[in-house]
Amino acid sequence: MKQNEETQSLTDSLVFRYLKEEDIDQILKIEELSFATPWTRQSFENELNLNQFAVYLVLEKEGQIVGYCGMWLIVDEAHITNIAVLPEFRGQKLGEAILRMIMEIAKKRGAKTMTLEVRVSNEVAQSLYRKLGFMNGGIRKKYYTDNYEDALVMWVTI
Repeated sequence: MKQNEETQSLTDSLVFRYLKEEDIDQILKIEELSFATPWTRQSFENELNLNQFAVYLVLEKEGQIVGYCGMWLIVDEAHITNIAVLPEFRGQKLGEAILRMIMEIAKKRGAKTMTLEVRVSNEVAQSLYRKLGFMNGGIRKKYYTDNYEDALVMWVTI
């Protein structure tokens, strides 16, 4: 999917597209339902308008944004900033679908590796990342500010 392409259909009811400013309210809802310390409106506006390295995808199901994923693409390395799916749509492989799509975009844009951080307690997410080839790369001590939980750093060659 090229930056100027508006959408890419996965099936008749699933569509990937790039995040637009008018999507932020829906993204904030997903953030609040998914994370102990959700990003703010200002964070997403900055990503869209000021960060030349940022790429954000949304996944729509039957016209509703049900998930999203963001990354920073710097030279040949992609870093997943966040990924989330609305709780009522989890377990349908939508997180996997959007992560696969963003990995494909990163690879087409020249990325050789991709990295992310995940809570050490988030075994469901770690399982997905391992399924897609991510491997443990280290620990960031007290990474999460809400409870000072460690983050597992994971890497994959794409």
